[in-house]
Order: sequence, then structure tokens, then C-alpha cells
Amino acid sequence: MMQPSKLKLVERLPKAGRFLMYSLFAILMLFSCRQAKTPQKVDQNTYFTCSMHPQIRVEKPGDCPICGMKLIKVTKATTSHTLLDTGALSLTDQQIALAGIKTEEVKTEPGQGAAMLTGTVRTNETQAQVMSAKVSGRIEHLYIRTIGEKIALGTPLYTLYSEDLRLAESEYLLASQQAPAIVTASIDYDALIYAARNKLFLWGLTKNQLKALIKAGKIPPNTTILSSVQGTVSEISVHEGDYIVEGTEILKSQVLNSLWVEAQVYSGETGFKPGTKVRVLIPELQRIEEQGVISFIQPELSESSKIMLVRVPIKNTKGRIRPGMQAAVSVPSGGGQKIAITQSALLSDEKGSYVWLEKSAGKFIKREIKTGSGDVKSISVVSGLMPGDRVVTQGVYLLNSEAMLKNVADPKAMDPNMKM
Repeated sequence: MMQPSKLKLVERLPKAGRFLMYSLFAILMLFSCRQAKTPQKVDQNTYFTCSMHPQIRVEKPGDCPICGMKLIKVTKATTSHTLLDTGALSLTDQQIALAGIKTEEVKTEPGQGAAMLTGTVRTNETQAQVMSAKVSGRIEHLYIRTIGEKIALGTPLYTLYSEDLRLAESEYLLASQQAPAIVTASIDYDALIYAARNKLFLWGLTKNQLKALIKAGKIPPNTTILSSVQGTVSEISVHEGDYIVEGTEILKSQVLNSLWVEAQVYSGETGFKPGTKVRVLIPELQRIEEQGVISFIQPELSESSKIMLVRVPIKNTKGRIRPGMQAAVSVPSGGGQKIAITQSALLSDEKGSYVWLEKSAGKFIKREIKTGSGDVKSISVVSGLMPGDRVVTQGVYLLNSEAMLKNVADPKAMDPNMKM
């Protein structure tokens, strides 16, 4: 409303001037009302983020506070619909370039004619020998104290104090001393000597030890027990001062001139059988290559891994190969065609193996696959991929991280037409 003084001033103007003033006043009032009634529109369905740091989400454009890159605009409704409905991860050309994502086409290629299995050298358990106690007593001294020592037949192992052994030695010595001096039909000293000698033989004494006993003419306080096995000591089960009984395990030895190579293989790759000739390579020992034959394939599968054990005996006449070394077993595969991918394209976890596929320009999808044998560069694919698919070979971990941040669906749900 105009003030009275201003109204009187307007009334003094000519008629045309008053009309012009009133018209301008009406236009100003109308514009002010429209401005007050029309609120400023704010788009709640968009935000700005960094292609390299997707955790940054702001409402206004600008630069990333972490790396300084220009923020890009993202539509929430469109992004949510795309991810949930198609299961694909969409990236812009700029994001793909910054992440260094590269792809390659899946192709079939001729088989190499041999499958390479990774294995480990083990001791040949069929050649293992165990030395056990044959009489009770207390171990006074151990001659063999460390794993890896070589022993031969007759090597001193330990000295034993045993009342039972001393009594048997006393019976044998007494019978041997009295037999030449006393001749009587009522006592058969030869039978007594024979029985006492056989008992001592059964308890581990040798002929030389019995001769030394007769020569000394007295019972020693302790008796030395000699080895009845040979090879390399792999276990020592007793200590000095231990009281042992008949059957107690003293030590275990291995014969290392014959070893096993045990390798693991997926159940779908067992195109060979026991009796198949193979080559065994020892990477730690250059130029070491042994010929072998598969002697055993594990008949049962592990429920979790679906992997079987393959065993190959090898010779170790020079003693250079040691248990625990890594080995590679080359098995003839018969050639044929196979699908293989670069190792860098593979993602694995406790649930299985996966790759990222480029379904179309800028859209990527995660797919579950089953793999076979491989090497440091490539790995064969048993199922899950077809020739012509494009797999991501670089940037797979960045894609995986982006998918986790945007809650991309499970790979099985992403591609319902996938045949495993």
C-alpha cells in the first residue's frame, strides 16, 4: 500500500502519468507474488562422485578432495535400476581409461599334448622301517639323537638297563660255564644253553655280543642294543631315562633312494590311469628329470575341493632329491582343443572361481567358471566360458571393488542363461 503523502503526489500528476505509475505498481506486485510462491527445485535423485574414489558423494559439482579429479554426475534412480535389474556394472569411458581396464577375446587353442601337474616329493612309506623295543627296561644312553642321521644294520642305538635281560644273560653265562665241568645225565646243559641263547637272540642281542659275554665272564650293568633297520632316521620316539616296555617304538627310518611324488588333480581331468608313463621334473635341481609311472590315483574325492591325489614313485640313486621339494609331473593329455584364459583374469575365493566379462560397451558382468590345470601364465577353463566371450585381463580387482560398493548382485543371478 502506498503512503498518503505519496498518493497525493501521484494525484497531482497528469492523468496519463497516473495510469503509467499504477500499471508499473501492479506488475511489480504480481511478479513478487509469483517469486514467493515458486520454490527452487532441488534434484534429490543425483549426486556427484569420483571415478577413482566412489566413496565420495556430494550434492554439488566440484573436484575430488582426495585426488583432485573433476567429479562426475550419477543418477541414483537410473543406477539402482540398472544394477538390480541387469546385474551389470556400468562404467564411463573415462572410468575405464583411468582404471586401466583391458579385455581379450576367449579363443580355443590346440592342447599342448601334456598336462602339467604340481606336486611334492614325499618319502616312500612302503620302504619305511620301525625299530621297536623287544624287552622292558630303562634307556641309559642314546647314540642316535637327531633326525636325518644315517644308520646301518648293527649300528649302536641305545644302552638299556633291564633286569629281565640281565637274568637271561646270567642264565646263558652260567650254563655255558658249567657245561664243560659237570657231566650228568640228569641235566641237559646243551638244551639250557640253546634256550638261553635263543631268548637273547629274540631280545636283540647278536652272536658277537654273546661271544663277548662268554669272554668277559661277567654280566655287564647295561646292554647295548644294535639297529635291526637301515636308512635315514625320520623319527626318534624316546629320550634318555625313559622306561620302555616290549613293543615301544624307538625310531623310524626311511630309505631315500626310492621316493614318491604326490600331485593333485581335478576330478574332471583324470583322463589317465595307473600305469600311465609320466615325466617328473624337479625345479630346484636343474636338469633333474626322472621317468616314472603312475602307481596310485586316490579313489575318493574330498567333498570340499573335488581334488584327487596322484602318486608317482621315482628313483633317487644319487641322493640329490629330498622329501619336501616341489615337483612337476608331465602327463600326456592326447592333444585336442581347450579354452584357456590369462591368469590375471581369474578371481578366486572360498566359493569358487570367477571372471569379469564385457557384455557390451561399458557394461561388465561377473561370471562363475570352473578351471582346470594351468601354469604361471594361463589356466584352462572346464566350463563357464565360450569362444568369443571377452574377459577382463587388467583391472579385475578394481571392477570387483566397484561392484561391492554398488552392491552388484551375485554372479549366478547376473547371468541366468549361463550354462555351467
